[in-house]
Amino acid sequence: MQSVDTAVTDLASAMKKFFRRVLPIMLVMLVCNQLNRSNIGYAQDHLQADVGIGAAAYGFGAGLFFIAYAIFELPSNVMMEKYGAKVWLTRIMVSWGIVSFLMAFVQNETMFYVLRFLLGAAEAGFFPAVIFYFARWVPAGQRGKATAIFIAGSSVAAALSGPIAGLLLSLHDVLGLRGWQWLFGFEGVLSVVVGITVFFFLDAKVQDAKWLTAGEKSALTATIAQEDAQHTTANGKQDGKVNRWKMLLNPQILLLCGIYFSVQLSIYANTFWLPTIVKQIPGTTDLSVGFLSSIPWVCAVFAMYFAAKWQDKAKSKRPLLVAALLVAAVGTLAAAVASPVLALVFLAVAALGFKSASPLFWTIPQSTLHPLVLAPAIAIINSLGNLGGFVAPFGFGIIKEQTGSVVPGLFALAAASTVAAILVYFLKERKPASDATEKASAPGATRLEPSAAK
Repeated sequence: MQSVDTAVTDLASAMKKFFRRVLPIMLVMLVCNQLNRSNIGYAQDHLQADVGIGAAAYGFGAGLFFIAYAIFELPSNVMMEKYGAKVWLTRIMVSWGIVSFLMAFVQNETMFYVLRFLLGAAEAGFFPAVIFYFARWVPAGQRGKATAIFIAGSSVAAALSGPIAGLLLSLHDVLGLRGWQWLFGFEGVLSVVVGITVFFFLDAKVQDAKWLTAGEKSALTATIAQEDAQHTTANGKQDGKVNRWKMLLNPQILLLCGIYFSVQLSIYANTFWLPTIVKQIPGTTDLSVGFLSSIPWVCAVFAMYFAAKWQDKAKSKRPLLVAALLVAAVGTLAAAVASPVLALVFLAVAALGFKSASPLFWTIPQSTLHPLVLAPAIAIINSLGNLGGFVAPFGFGIIKEQTGSVVPGLFALAAASTVAAILVYFLKERKPASDATEKASAPGATRLEPSAAK
């Protein structure tokens, strides 16, 4: 039996090792994920010139990814629970890499639609699997930090994707391939290689981790089990049997879906259409567009860093989330009425908001949902919310084709972020741990997940 002091020391040591060893692996996986999601934004004009894919067809194909993602998200998550994170995350990465590689050989709109749908099906379950993995490895007090760092990786990837895409697109006719074929082919192969590598470095369970000592395994396993038990007690289920499907009908989960939908609208409208907006700046080339398009995402990295620091100190995440959404709304609205150069500046401001909103958002379901329903609930929230990734590019494509401009779409994004900010105030948060302890014996009392010992 470990003493309290020894358990605290072992837990802290285990977390340091996790952040040094496991989190970097997750970040590399996320970088590959974002590169494969965003590459068509840089290839759009080339696909139109070489394959004949117009703005509306491009927007529809870009959005089809998220239809497939929504359909296969929950089944994929169920399979992840059956086979384990190690096997399933490897499968996800290898399959999306293969499909992305095949995009290098697209010849018409139909093939484009099919491959985009298959890419969404292949990627489905990736994000919920990672979040669930954190819930099984990281105590509640540090889970927000882990999630924030992980999601910040998407901004790093977006910042890298522009320069990388610009360089690959410049490889016109090298080995008889077009630049956009190099873009899809290289990033697809990279995902396959990383996916295979992950299988040998990622552990499915705490007890499988040879890099943890016996004491560290015991302390970490006991902490997670204790938090699960307290969740069970707080939800009135002493025997641990929870009807997860009934819990998924909770209005709070549907509200979370709506807020996340709005966040995803902004993220993927910018992911797929930012290069088009930047190209309106006179004198730009593929390479300069790639570098200029990285500016909003670089700004987002810093915003997410400070958001992560503030959220650790905040008793309630709601005011921070509201502020982030309103910054996104103001920046997007200003970009809609500004010149192309100023539009890029204001879109950088908007990125400060909608990217920092994402890690702030995910701390709420992780800290309030029952552990037995966490994985499927996150899958539902992520899949339905990610439908914003269909609406945004498809809607922008129709608007661009009908009006020749994306300005009306920017107005719509600003309105959506404002509505989401209002909806945040209808979310229910658990009370701070100190209050929960004082009221633990009160009928119907709820608890926040206990903070990890420091």
